[in-house]
Amino acid sequence: MSGWNRSSRGARLGGGRNSSLPPGSTSTVRLGRVQPQAPGHRTIFCNDREANIPVRFPGNSISTTKYNFITFLPKGLFEQFRRVANLYFLTISILSTTPISPVHPVTNVVPLSLVLFVSLVKEAFEDWKRFQNDMTINNASVDVLQDQKWESIPWKKLQVGDIVRIKQNGYFPADLLFLAGTNPDGVCYIETANLDGETNLKIRKALEKTWDYSTPEKASEFKGEVQCEQPNNSLYTYTGNLIIDKQTLPLSPNQILLRGCSLRNTEYIVATVIFTGHETKVMMNAMNVPSKRSTLERKLDKLILALFAFLFMLCLIGAIGSGVFINRKYYYLGLWGKKSGDSAIAYSSFDPNNRFLMIKFIQSTQYINNDLRMYHVESNTPALARTSNLNEELGQVEYIFSDKTGTLTRNLMEFFKCSIGGEVYGTGITEIERGIAERNGIKLVEGYNSGNAAHEKGFNFDDPKLMRGGWRNEPNPDLCKEFFRCLAICHTVLPEGEESPEKITYQAASPDESALVIAAKNFGFFFHRRTPTTIYIRESHTEKIGTVQGVSYEILNVLEFNSTRKRQSVVCRYTDGRLVLYCKGADNVIYERLADGQDDLKKVSREHLELFGSAGLRTLCLAYRDLSPDTYESWNEKFIQAKSSLRDREKKLDEVAEIIEKDLILIGCTAIEDKLQEGVPNCIETLSRAGIKIWVLTGDKMETAINIAYACNLINNEMKQFIISSETDVIREVEDRGDQVEIARVIKEEVKKDLKRCLEEAQNYLHSVSAPKLALVIDGKCLMYALDPSLRVTLLNLSLNCNSVVCCRVSPLQKAQVTSMVKKGAKKITLSIGDGANDVSMIQAAHVGVGISGQEGMQAVMASDFAIAQFRFLTDLLLVHGRWSYIRLCKVVTYFFYKNLTFTLTQFWFTFQTGFSGQRFYDDWFQSLYNVIFTALPVIIVGLFDKDVSAALSKKYPELYREGIRNAFFKWRVVAIWAFFSVYQSLIFYYFVTSSSDRGQNSSGKMFGLWDVSTMAFTCVVVTVNFRLLMMCNSITRWHYISVGGSLAAWFIFIFIYCIIDQKRNLYYVIYVLMSTFYFYLTLLLVPVFALFGDFVYQGIQRWFFPFDYQIIQEIHRHEPEGRSRDDLLEIGNQLTPAEARSFAVAQLPREVSKHTGFAFDSPGYESFFASQLGVHAPQKAWDVARRASLKRTAKKK
Repeated sequence: MSGWNRSSRGARLGGGRNSSLPPGSTSTVRLGRVQPQAPGHRTIFCNDREANIPVRFPGNSISTTKYNFITFLPKGLFEQFRRVANLYFLTISILSTTPISPVHPVTNVVPLSLVLFVSLVKEAFEDWKRFQNDMTINNASVDVLQDQKWESIPWKKLQVGDIVRIKQNGYFPADLLFLAGTNPDGVCYIETANLDGETNLKIRKALEKTWDYSTPEKASEFKGEVQCEQPNNSLYTYTGNLIIDKQTLPLSPNQILLRGCSLRNTEYIVATVIFTGHETKVMMNAMNVPSKRSTLERKLDKLILALFAFLFMLCLIGAIGSGVFINRKYYYLGLWGKKSGDSAIAYSSFDPNNRFLMIKFIQSTQYINNDLRMYHVESNTPALARTSNLNEELGQVEYIFSDKTGTLTRNLMEFFKCSIGGEVYGTGITEIERGIAERNGIKLVEGYNSGNAAHEKGFNFDDPKLMRGGWRNEPNPDLCKEFFRCLAICHTVLPEGEESPEKITYQAASPDESALVIAAKNFGFFFHRRTPTTIYIRESHTEKIGTVQGVSYEILNVLEFNSTRKRQSVVCRYTDGRLVLYCKGADNVIYERLADGQDDLKKVSREHLELFGSAGLRTLCLAYRDLSPDTYESWNEKFIQAKSSLRDREKKLDEVAEIIEKDLILIGCTAIEDKLQEGVPNCIETLSRAGIKIWVLTGDKMETAINIAYACNLINNEMKQFIISSETDVIREVEDRGDQVEIARVIKEEVKKDLKRCLEEAQNYLHSVSAPKLALVIDGKCLMYALDPSLRVTLLNLSLNCNSVVCCRVSPLQKAQVTSMVKKGAKKITLSIGDGANDVSMIQAAHVGVGISGQEGMQAVMASDFAIAQFRFLTDLLLVHGRWSYIRLCKVVTYFFYKNLTFTLTQFWFTFQTGFSGQRFYDDWFQSLYNVIFTALPVIIVGLFDKDVSAALSKKYPELYREGIRNAFFKWRVVAIWAFFSVYQSLIFYYFVTSSSDRGQNSSGKMFGLWDVSTMAFTCVVVTVNFRLLMMCNSITRWHYISVGGSLAAWFIFIFIYCIIDQKRNLYYVIYVLMSTFYFYLTLLLVPVFALFGDFVYQGIQRWFFPFDYQIIQEIHRHEPEGRSRDDLLEIGNQLTPAEARSFAVAQLPREVSKHTGFAFDSPGYESFFASQLGVHAPQKAWDVARRASLKRTAKKK
């Protein structure tokens, strides 16, 4: 990316050299740190391609692929041979092609080639999908000004400085400078869901100087020059100047339209391109597509290295022993070095390739895709495992990083309660109140329902005292009227559609604002039209009950909301000439500006605000002030001057607003519920019990994020909260001075001071006896400096000591950096979950990425490893499927290790009796088929079906998940125990069989030879390791018996046939000779019993005295029936919504399996019939009717 390359030589932020940067210098752009740059670092000539050619700005084409045509093969092979298993297998394959190899090279080369081919095809297919997506984006069309007319060209041909036209609902192809649009006052509305996840509209305003450039004729005359900062990853800052007609105009983020955003409620806009391609802010927040490997797989690499070292040790012992043996006894034969090289190939049963193939097959099973517990009825969306090799990683997650909007919440605000003149209105109960009551064992009674309440999206209020004109009978009807008018007038909402209450829709800058206007409509104050200067409202019941009159209010001034003011005001003129200022904002801000003499109302309203806040509601205070004409005229002159200022405009407007926003009269307060997704609080509580820590990373402001954290049970009043915010007096004061270097220095010092203080407090709390739980809240600006290498360790230590962490106003890249900090710094397994394009970097940075197929497109799903429809499905994904996959894979890997080590050691013990000559104990085909046929199928069945406890019990006892976090089933101690029993059993196999056969004779009176003994020993090995598999199973099904019986049968069938066809070799009729002796049957009975006796004793002692958690749960529920009993189904059904419960009940009915469906819940069958028999309501489906009709026709023909 050229943007990075050109900015690679500057000084770092905070250094002394940065204070005097020359005009042409550059500054470092570092991840997580946006360097302050003076305007003039980049010069762009608008509407003049030739002038921009010498600078060589990058093109607008983007690429998100992992490979290209040249790098695919070398990079793909490098990715494959990063796996130690493949590297080990390659070494064995090379050795098998040498003359010293006792086996044919095909037995090793072909499987390796197959593994590499399948893996590369999979990589190519996934990258091809990314390439197609890139081509779709790069070839999208945009209108560009050429020769005084609009020409359509692909996005990829767009260049810096071009003038473009974007139509309504169109996406911005690059980072643009907004020049003109069709809306009055140079305003346009954009949706930034792809950047910050917010679906509400944002306002952007062009400079007044450029408003006229809306037609191609006028736009062709535009010859401005933009001097701005170098490309960087900060989504919320922009510094630059526009030089036009020898006049320098300051630019701010209000004029910038970022790539990926879309235009709303505006016919079209005209803009000029400032950043293209990979230099756009959204692309600089993107990350390269990672190559993910599970932690278990990486630990498997270490185990393979240990096995390789062990194999080398065996070979070294064999080589040394061979040298000593030959030197002492057979030196005259000259055999030095001739046979010792055979050892490496003789022990190649350690070959991990079969293990790798088995694991890949087990991982590829689609249980997750077919789980009805994770099927979302409303959207008809199943869960989807997009990356099969991370299933077991789901069973070890310790940290979850979650987006807020659309992930935890539905992004649906609803007007829920209010307080007017000291009276509380609204009878509903919030989700948080229900949750608190459930935890305290209190049964809540739903509030009174009037039966006449109007319910719609954004309005969930019911109180007959206010509805349908009931407010006229209240103690303060005039104050109620001011309350409703404040809701209907004080906003920047745009109405769309027909001007009727049922069909109109509102486009607002925030869902809160939309909910307030919808509330006014339902209270009888219907806002239906607006012009740049007037708002039209239909007011009901103002004169008397049932009357409706249309009223217009002239909007004189709008004092907009921002994070510093935390309030919004509108000055309006009634038709009778009355001048009123309506104001709404945060309670602390409004209370500071109230007139004297309202102490009683302030006290009561404060109690109501605390009541609403404890219920998890978002509150605003409403107030008004009557203005005299003289007061207003005097103030308005100052307002116009501040609005026309070219320097410090925002600061001056805030100062002017302070003059008039005082002596306010308190009306009341509103309470809005941000609707959580269903089941989110319970899901988070369950995951917390499982030992999983959840962090919320959101682009929202701090107040919103904290409210949601309360609603989700992440934060509560019992917690000690550490808040690190840039909204402090010290930081505001230095920001007002505008010195970027000084701002950076002060913020960094304040963040360092806050982090140190919070960490000391946290450590003191941890050492106390009754320490409260800790929570950290930090905003994006402070986080930018906290992620500096000098402060990152302090931030990490503080964060790891906290039970909950909330990061607000963070960019997509900061989300990824926080995730990487925990992933790499704390060495913990992480999971990121989100639903928008702004979450892609975070999803890719974590060990496991989960995308929610929600309202913000499919970008998160396309970048994810797993996709679900609702946050609450994480419970099943982690506690059930993740845990099962982890336990199964651990068993599979350790069992492979055990059975191969057992088999190899019998060969090793044999070398001590052959003078370390390299003579093989087993036939070549025994070793080749040992892992492929004789012991393969049972371990696959374990990997597919083994289950320690049911899904219901896994969720009932989430503490079971902690065993995965501790990695209890794949530690070196576990491997050592398996290795011990491998040594024990191999000694029994070899020495018991060889010793007992010393004086044994066959039916002809001949002594047993080498191949008789080895065949007998191999038979004992096959029988024992298969029975040992049954001993390690938690649940045994008919498939386990079939697989074990089939494997043993396969061995005997093979040896019967092989002993007949092997007429020229050593095994001719060996098995028939063995089976004709009593020795064979006695040995086959006693050897496996003695070999497994040690395992039996160990498992008994371990289960009795040192049980795992799941074994305790097994004992508690040992008398309960296995499988999906009616009680089990009832328990599952109680956790589902009514629609999901019906869908799940239908899914359990007898059915025919369709060959044309990928999901179990889509399989057609006679559902309606069986449902009626079992008392389950299920609607008739088309195929039911068609089948019954066809059956009737068949019956008639007969």
